[in-house]
Amino acid sequence: MLRCIAIDDEELALELLEDNISKVPFLNQVGRCHNALEALKVLQSQAVDLIFIDIQMPGMTGLQFIQSLAQRPMIILITAYEKYALEGFNLDVVDYLVKPVPLDRFIKACNKAQEFFQLKQAKKGEDDRKWPDYLFVNVDYSMLKVVISQITWIEGLKDYIRIHLQDNPRPVVTRMSMKAMEEELPSGKFLRIHKSYIVSVAHITAVRKNSLLLGAQELPVSESYRESLQQLVRRPGE
Repeated sequence: MLRCIAIDDEELALELLEDNISKVPFLNQVGRCHNALEALKVLQSQAVDLIFIDIQMPGMTGLQFIQSLAQRPMIILITAYEKYALEGFNLDVVDYLVKPVPLDRFIKACNKAQEFFQLKQAKKGEDDRKWPDYLFVNVDYSMLKVVISQITWIEGLKDYIRIHLQDNPRPVVTRMSMKAMEEELPSGKFLRIHKSYIVSVAHITAVRKNSLLLGAQELPVSESYRESLQQLVRRPGE
């Protein structure tokens, strides 16, 4: 099942959208919103795989809303205007539907989202099989086990690195290069943002122009790594 939310400032349009969603067996609607701010609250409280969103809305448009998301679910735009199609696809939306939307066209867009989701899940499964969920590092003449999902960020200190963990206030310090550490980490789950910093993608809470946040911790993003971060931000459902 794909967990989805519907966003439209017009109540009648929202009801029609919800009626279409109810006809697709693999969709599970978990929220209805009249604007982008309501949608942000839903995204903060629960996991969402797919967003159906109008473009022209008061306060923040649908396109502005998409651009604001650091971690994007899949997006299907539903609008009365064809002129935003190119801009929408430049944001990597799954599909662009023009109102009034025939049911068969709506289902086609949903099938496209489901296929994309299944491909992503299959790739994730391959990555999970490729990488163990832990690694061992040398600390005080012992090999200490570190659970990869607990790593929030890694700091380079000349010949040493400091591994910051989610449930441990004391970081793990080990003699190791940042390059060697990068090779130990699962591809796609960690991102180098600076010569001295690697961060867990799952723990990024906000992205700014020259920095990012991991909860209350703010880390700088250097110019040479900024494009990699922007590609992550532009990617839907990651």
